[in-house]
Amino acid sequence: MSNFSRRKFIFTTGAAAAASIVTHACASNNSTTTSEQAPSANPASNVSTVANAPKVETTKAKLGFIALTDAAPLIIAKEKGFFAKYGMTDVEVIKQKSWPVTRDNLKIGSAGGGIDGAHILSPMPYLITIKDQVPMYLLARLNTNGQAISVANKFKEIKVQLESKALKEAATQAKANQKALKAGITFPGGTHDLWMRYWLAAGGINPDQDVVLEPVPPPQMVANMKVGTVDAFCVGEPWNAQLVSQKLGYSALVTGELWKDHPEKAFAMRQDWVDKNPNATQALLMAVLEAQQWCEKQENKEEMCKICSDRKYFNVAAADIIERAKGNIDYGDGRTAKEFPYRMKFWADNASYPYKSHDIWFLTENIRWGYLPKDTKIKEIVDQVNKEDLWKKAAKAIGVPEAEIPTSSSRGIETFFDGVKFDPEKPEAYLQGLTIKKV
Repeated sequence: MSNFSRRKFIFTTGAAAAASIVTHACASNNSTTTSEQAPSANPASNVSTVANAPKVETTKAKLGFIALTDAAPLIIAKEKGFFAKYGMTDVEVIKQKSWPVTRDNLKIGSAGGGIDGAHILSPMPYLITIKDQVPMYLLARLNTNGQAISVANKFKEIKVQLESKALKEAATQAKANQKALKAGITFPGGTHDLWMRYWLAAGGINPDQDVVLEPVPPPQMVANMKVGTVDAFCVGEPWNAQLVSQKLGYSALVTGELWKDHPEKAFAMRQDWVDKNPNATQALLMAVLEAQQWCEKQENKEEMCKICSDRKYFNVAAADIIERAKGNIDYGDGRTAKEFPYRMKFWADNASYPYKSHDIWFLTENIRWGYLPKDTKIKEIVDQVNKEDLWKKAAKAIGVPEAEIPTSSSRGIETFFDGVKFDPEKPEAYLQGLTIKKV
């Protein structure tokens, strides 16, 4: 078992949330019974399979999701009948309690009572492939942008915003008082962990020495902030917006400010399932891509949020989802933004395309923080896991214009908010240029 899979995850207990936090083990001790099926409101029964649907080997697939807005494409593909449209009439979209549960259910697969694929943090298919020895395929990016780093109200005085350096003195003082600042992240080595680490390090704060990073399931972030278990957290929506609406904290930044149009979640499946069911895989991809196109349209945002807010999916008020989904951000400290250009994107600006260059960055950052060994063969593993060729095949099958299909595996050199550049052709040079790191 890996070091990071042994780390403890913080959960809040229902009625006693205001009084105590109960820590549970997050590794393979987690039973798959902690996933919850979210049945559909009969969307598929009235949908006819289209003429260009692949001749699928199976109509069944079990797909996991976490209660986050960027899971919308899987939920919409189910609820609006896109899966059924392409012959996948028996797809189950199943709620997962946490990312470790998602990982464990992918490891055992549907044959063992788990799942075949999932809405997932983009680095996770690689971590599962490398560390857990369960080969995965990354089939599509589900979204770009749309996360935030939120902090407790007490940091309004020192104006902790995009620059984390304002937090450095507070972190130093807290450490001296033996009460280190704690920041919630969702999964070690996952996107939220990497955004939090990048942000802290850019301000001269060593995330492994100056603060404590605590893995917390996304739906439990707000409750942990409420009782003071964490002082800050990085998570996707709707949990940052809910924190603000409950006046328990504010968003220091939204992650599109850290890295414009950054990659975020992915749609991934077990390699053995894909290899056994290539046509069914194409059908699932066609449905997910069409759902992403649907979710991208502004006129569909209200319906998307209403569907996702349902008890069987997110179990939150639609009002906690809709505004940030539209790009309207109330940071909670007096700042607001309307039609933010780096809002969560599902399709626009090639949001769905799984650029290999982005996966190279994720692996490089995992090496930076010691989650993967320095000698990890980055390009080799990316070529193994990233199936951009299947994305292109599915895109062409649903009629995506040739001009909208990227011709390169790389989006090129990326520039972060602090001026640091990442050249995917030279990941070693990027690592060498970073001041704060483990490697």
